[in-house]
Amino acid sequence: MKVIVVGGGIVGMSAAYHLSREEGVDVTLIDQKHEGQATAAGAGIVCPWISERKDNKAWYELARGGAHYYETLVEQLKEDGEDQWGFKRVGALAVSEDETELDDIEKSARDATRTSPEAGEITRLTNEAAKDLFPPLSDYFGAVHLSGAARIDGRQLRGALKRAAINHQAGIYQGEARLVKEGGQVNGVYIEGTFHPADHVIVAAGAWAPELLSSIGVTLPIEPQRGQIVHLQMPETDTSEWPMILPRTSYYMLAFDDSRIVAGASRENGTGFDYRQTAGGVQEVLESALSVAPGLAQSTLYETRVGFRPVVPDNLPLIGRVEAPKGLSIVNGLGPSGLTMGPYTGKLISDLTLGKDMGIDLSSYDPQRFDKGNSLFVTAEHNF
Repeated sequence: MKVIVVGGGIVGMSAAYHLSREEGVDVTLIDQKHEGQATAAGAGIVCPWISERKDNKAWYELARGGAHYYETLVEQLKEDGEDQWGFKRVGALAVSEDETELDDIEKSARDATRTSPEAGEITRLTNEAAKDLFPPLSDYFGAVHLSGAARIDGRQLRGALKRAAINHQAGIYQGEARLVKEGGQVNGVYIEGTFHPADHVIVAAGAWAPELLSSIGVTLPIEPQRGQIVHLQMPETDTSEWPMILPRTSYYMLAFDDSRIVAGASRENGTGFDYRQTAGGVQEVLESALSVAPGLAQSTLYETRVGFRPVVPDNLPLIGRVEAPKGLSIVNGLGPSGLTMGPYTGKLISDLTLGKDMGIDLSSYDPQRFDKGNSLFVTAEHNF
């Protein structure tokens, strides 16, 4: 079976990796390496168990499954000789100045451990205890600590998946892909003028997927949401074991091994693919970070990354086969949860392509759920 994956972010690379491990599957991945690919810019927080989106059962099932799947993926990558995957359990501090809010967070976390033991131990911390773990934190925040929360370096993980896929004989190409449809069937892809036939094509091209699919008459309700994320450095400070910081907002902080703190991220709608660092976006992120962790004020402003999240009107990913044309699957729309769900959704689309038991009902993520009239998809009239 010949399968082509279009899109080399964390989702597409995961799909190619899992397919390449199967006997009798010939896998090719095509990546155009657009500026602003979400994987490279993502923070890498794996802690869905206290998300305010938990009430959305379909979203939470994917997020929880994604967090759970990391242990399996890491073991597989070890078997494939990879040891630089960028995954580490450092814990998380959900912080608030409101004790009642912390009560709710603690209850939510403890409830989550019933079905997700990987969330780890749940501990209520005073401000002093929280600052012992994350010294720059404000003096006014209490915290709930989840020991099982993990960070992921998207660039490292993508690299490990790519190397392992190549070792399993996957072909990796850089270039612009063009889908080919004949007689109601997608039967291959042109890459820079060369035709590559396929039995099945998986489109995992993130925010750029609508343009790719429009060439075969498919309209996808995906919009790019720009995110700006700021990297800070604290010279001569060991940040390798610091937990991530999760206020009850869309902002966050997490630390990496190289004295680096990542603060993010803006959620900017209506920007299109305007790949710029803006004064307003950076200000927004820094103000949020310093209001929670004023001890970062003297850190070094190291870099700002820009990424375009693929977002869907109902905030649920699109995962599944397309009825027409045949031979086409879509996996997309993970929004700000790309590094939590990405490897798992890549595995799911691989299993679906091969007709394997996925252990999950994908009907809630049907890419045709926006179908109206004779149109396969309906373009969203939304400001996300």
